[in-house]
Amino acid sequence: MREELKAKMKKTADYIFRHPELSLKEYQSSRALADFLEEEGFDIRWELAGFETAFVAEWINREWNGREKASGQDTEKPVIGFLAEYDALPGLGQACVPEQRQDGGPGHGCGHNLLGTACAGAACELKARMQTENLPGTIRVYGCPAEEIVVGKIRMNEQGVFDDLSVAVTWHPFDRNRVSYDIWQAQDIKNYKFYGTAAHASKHPEMGRSALDAAELMNVGVNYLREHVADDVRMHYTYTNTDGPANIVPVYASTNYFIRSNKWERTGDASERVDSCARGAALMTGTRVEIERVTCNKEMKVNRTLAEIFYEEMTKIPAPSYTEEELEFAKEISEAAGFDNKGEYFTGLEPLEDEPVPLSIGTDVSDVSHTVPTIMLSAAAMCKGTPLHHWAATAQAGMSIGQKGMVYAAECMAAGACRLVREPELLRKAWQEMER
Repeated sequence: MREELKAKMKKTADYIFRHPELSLKEYQSSRALADFLEEEGFDIRWELAGFETAFVAEWINREWNGREKASGQDTEKPVIGFLAEYDALPGLGQACVPEQRQDGGPGHGCGHNLLGTACAGAACELKARMQTENLPGTIRVYGCPAEEIVVGKIRMNEQGVFDDLSVAVTWHPFDRNRVSYDIWQAQDIKNYKFYGTAAHASKHPEMGRSALDAAELMNVGVNYLREHVADDVRMHYTYTNTDGPANIVPVYASTNYFIRSNKWERTGDASERVDSCARGAALMTGTRVEIERVTCNKEMKVNRTLAEIFYEEMTKIPAPSYTEEELEFAKEISEAAGFDNKGEYFTGLEPLEDEPVPLSIGTDVSDVSHTVPTIMLSAAAMCKGTPLHHWAATAQAGMSIGQKGMVYAAECMAAGACRLVREPELLRKAWQEMER
């Protein structure tokens, strides 16, 4: 990868880091990535699937074979799609120092300033290789908003945005370098809204119907339900609204639920049973309940063919090395945050697992994996033990530690994608595996 491109990536990632924007509000962040890609020769189209901050950047190798455009499963002229993200998280604004120093605003505690920029860098590096080797095909970078609220790629996928891709490639910042041969969880995210009848809680309690009682009884029911679901099912909730003093019977209460497992069938079954708890609670309290699905996604459909190809390419690319200052930063932030990494802050490439690894987190990338063969990589953009959605992740995403992981991820994604363009039979094999 040319040094000029690396410098531009670091500048763009730093800009997005310093201008963190929440889901669906990523105006400056998406524009920064689109401008970067446009300067590198990509054509930009905005507002995919009705999202103001969604875009696609496209480059076609028109010098090959009579200026023909590539298309989807035509693996001789593939369409390679990189899935970029750039939304920040609320309350995770943090200075790039090895101690908790948050400003209360949004911040990149999931490293999406690095994620989207590496996808753009990988596309530019792949473009250079395809031009040099005169390889056929199309490259696209999809600017995907609102991953943190599990919305962006789901709606884009539902509206067919990814339908003509040959393969989808992405990565995520973590604390280690590996092919992400992981089953990200299937999720159903819902709001439960209870409506009751107000009354004076002491003088006329018989006239009241407590929405808060209904919400609490629902949660009791769900907590008993935990004994009767599969081991991988997770159900977590929080109260999102209940107002008023204690001497008024609460007329409104609401909860938000995340229901997850490693298979959509189990998630869906558990979700229906949670709905029954809500309806039963409303019946017991004489209240009314509205059930609102916020969003949902399937589990990740892993692809062994792609995993092996990208792992092989990753073995050829040296993992980042770190300066004494960066290692000292890792030591200090580990001590400040209480990470149990025993002084081993960074390692090289981890081996590819023999079997898929279930994860206890979800992503909207998973739905794409049911439409087109999809591969996700991980790169160390933070020292070992750093959890995502944490102030320490933000601190490292804004400095050289995170940027080294970003450049490494971009090089690995470009190398794997280029291999697929050179050897179309590998793409055919990946499609055959996905469609089994």
